[in-house]
Amino acid sequence: MALLNFDVQHKPRQAYASMAVVLIGLLIFPFVAAQYGNSWVRIIDMALLYIMLALGLNIVVGFAGLLDLGYIAFFAVGAYLTGLLASPQFAALLESVVNQYPVFGEALVALMGPEIRDNGIHLSVWLIVPLAAAVAGFFGALLGAPTLKLRGDYLAIVTLGFGEIIRIFMNNLNEPINFTNGPQGINLIDPIRIFGVSLAGEPGSRANVILGGYSMPSVNAYYFLFLFLCIAIVFVTARLQHSRLGRAWVAIREDEIAAKAMGINTRNVKLLAFTMGASFGGVAGAMFASFQGFVSPESFALTESIAVLAMVVLGGIGHIPGVIMGGVLLAALPEVLRHVVEPAQQMLFGKVLIEAEVLRQLLYGLAMVLIMLNRPAGLWPAPMHEDRPDSDTDKPEPSSGVIAA
Repeated sequence: MALLNFDVQHKPRQAYASMAVVLIGLLIFPFVAAQYGNSWVRIIDMALLYIMLALGLNIVVGFAGLLDLGYIAFFAVGAYLTGLLASPQFAALLESVVNQYPVFGEALVALMGPEIRDNGIHLSVWLIVPLAAAVAGFFGALLGAPTLKLRGDYLAIVTLGFGEIIRIFMNNLNEPINFTNGPQGINLIDPIRIFGVSLAGEPGSRANVILGGYSMPSVNAYYFLFLFLCIAIVFVTARLQHSRLGRAWVAIREDEIAAKAMGINTRNVKLLAFTMGASFGGVAGAMFASFQGFVSPESFALTESIAVLAMVVLGGIGHIPGVIMGGVLLAALPEVLRHVVEPAQQMLFGKVLIEAEVLRQLLYGLAMVLIMLNRPAGLWPAPMHEDRPDSDTDKPEPSSGVIAA
């Protein structure tokens, strides 16, 4: 871990060299992994999505110290908004409106045109992404407003309930007006297009993206897009962490009463934490829906919220590189075990003694227990100097021993 020192302020040369090495490794990874099958790159694609989620949750939990167990709800908001605006689902919504409220429904059809009634809305995902961030941020503020006076376990219970409410809504909003298609979910969601090129590959290309004379698997194209978004989110969260707002979040996390006494508007600062964290979840949800081409309520269960929270706590709460490490470990390693466990048993024992799913969950839980017992601050905790004064001008002057009158 000492090699991955991203402390730009204190060791800039070592930090930039480490970042360059890591970036080169990330850029060549999909080409090396593709030699062993596209499934390995797809696993990392999902890990990058979870890293986006973990970085967003780190604002709420790591920076502001607000325990949120319903964060996956914002992921669901972004995913379902994409499903509604980039698939035939809007046509089903219009049909149900016409059946229930004929006058209003026909007026909507006349306003939008018969093509939308037949095929639905197919907006570009790049229009949907800022909309998903805004809508998820609104729901974040909606969650934060009634919980401003809650702390600890009470806040966790309220946010847990909020996450379950959103999931149940998604599961039941198919009658009388069909917003979400209920338990069946929304399918045929449009893939992401960049300058007219579909990242899912054009028909007949066998899921290959063709740029000029060069062809790459679809999962590789999504990998580079998700990697770019993760780097952008890391940049934004790092700037936030060292801004005045970030310091206010840290002050609230350490002692809310003292922060209020020093003049920090704790209400607005908490709402900003919920809103900004939720907006990152909405962006990740939009990417998830376009990548999968399908969303359903099962993807947004409570276990997913707990998994994202575990990434933040396991990696190192409030420490961006640690959160990234936790996201990679908890999102990618269980899937790697799924591919490795049964072949390893076949090689060692000649038969499968324990099914991959059972053993995967056992090892996953055992690793979490051992790490929390031995490294309660996380695998890569924040350095001690992060919230300490680091220049001579910030340090108090030594006492001269003379008491002023």
